[in-house]
Amino acid sequence: MKKAYLQPGRADVHVDRPLSNLSIAFRQSQDGFVADRVFPNVPVSRQSDKYYVIPRGNFWRDEMKKRAPATRAPAINYTLSTDSYAADVFDLASDIPDEVRANADDQLNLDQMSTEQLTLQALIRKERLWASEFFALSVWTGDQTGVDSAAPGANQFGRWDRADSQPIETIRAQADAMHARSGLRPNKLVLGRRVYSKLLDHPDIVGRLDRGQTSGPAMVLRQSLAALFELDEIMVMDAVFNAGAEGAADSIDFIGGKSALLLYTAPSPGLMVASAGFTFSWTGLLGGGNMAQVIRRFRMEPEHVDRLEIQMAFDQKKTSADLGVFFATAVN
Repeated sequence: MKKAYLQPGRADVHVDRPLSNLSIAFRQSQDGFVADRVFPNVPVSRQSDKYYVIPRGNFWRDEMKKRAPATRAPAINYTLSTDSYAADVFDLASDIPDEVRANADDQLNLDQMSTEQLTLQALIRKERLWASEFFALSVWTGDQTGVDSAAPGANQFGRWDRADSQPIETIRAQADAMHARSGLRPNKLVLGRRVYSKLLDHPDIVGRLDRGQTSGPAMVLRQSLAALFELDEIMVMDAVFNAGAEGAADSIDFIGGKSALLLYTAPSPGLMVASAGFTFSWTGLLGGGNMAQVIRRFRMEPEHVDRLEIQMAFDQKKTSADLGVFFATAVN
């Protein structure tokens, strides 16, 4: 009798295992975070210290007078005060046990994965701190609230998702108000992602940037929008944050919400320089470059663990409320 042979099945010829040339991870672009770019960075050697504040009013008076021959010129002076910063230290660690490292597939670079996770969480922490403290009402001299109306009242504006609203006029009017009270013209506009997306489609903005184009959508770029508002830069808060606890369902949304902030910040820190705010980075503790952020890798015994730890030390400090205007609920 002839012996029968069975055709091997799929499971007999291949055992599934992770690919060596593909893995999936949701990695946010660092360009979507604005906290480190809005306030100029000031490296400092001490955790806390003071800096001088020179009142602007002393410089803007008109006190010159006619002088008669052989008489002294009238003398003026100015006053000084001080303010201070105090840097907080933030830490987060990721542990890689020996058993996990020894059993990991070759395509898993555990150190790289931990480093990227720590770096991203540090960016999120800094962004959320900045947003909670400065991207809010009752922080700046100028507070405006968006309303669903064609006839907004005092300290209100028509929301920019309304076709009959006037975002260009609204922002320019507040820019004029800031200039009048501070002597400085705003140079930056920080927008929540949903606000930016609505502005791109606003008929007034498309019409101004279209320049008579008769077919196809106008190409609306951040640089063009900044020029329209007479600003140096528009920053879009593209970073997202997961509010869901570990093990619970994800709850992910933009950190920037639906608001906007118009402000003047100095191109760089220096003596006799005004700015809406500065970030004081405590490099005296960490080194780690001007941003005072380092990642260390060290051995932990007897736990038999390699630990990667990120540490940063900084103080995000508002230095002039008059150099900011906050637009709350700019879109629905």
